[in-house]
Amino acid sequence: MRPKFQSKQSVIINAPIEKVWEFNQDLSRISEYHPRVNKVDLISGKQFREAGVAYQCHLSDGKNTCIEKDIEIVPMEKIVTVFLSDTMGLTKLLPDYIVESTLKKIDDKSTKVEISHFYSSSKWKVWLLNFIIKRKVARETMDTLNAIKKSIENEH
Repeated sequence: MRPKFQSKQSVIINAPIEKVWEFNQDLSRISEYHPRVNKVDLISGKQFREAGVAYQCHLSDGKNTCIEKDIEIVPMEKIVTVFLSDTMGLTKLLPDYIVESTLKKIDDKSTKVEISHFYSSSKWKVWLLNFIIKRKVARETMDTLNAIKKSIENEH
């Protein structure tokens, strides 16, 4: 069972779904488009996404890291990722945080990418911080989506 839906951000990328999917599968490219990540360690020893593959992101602040794991992959449709641990205390606050990325073909030359966030907000601290967390997550997710869009569209 999924935790509570919190927010969703989306972007239209002017590229075929196959190209968008392929770009997103390469874990070593995360630092190219994620504004808060400057390096990725392939701790499962795999460069490409698959269910059960974990990777560690080194954040651009130079101090913090987080470990993420893809738990479900539906080719050309969906990637579901969980946060296993981090050095900032987010996984203690949000132990059931799930991110679901979906791709939808609009036509042969454009793809809609959506990123949805799910987590419980039952703890009073989370409930209180949720006003800040939701806006910050939405803003950072849009930054990531726009960077993915720019990277893919500039590869043409």
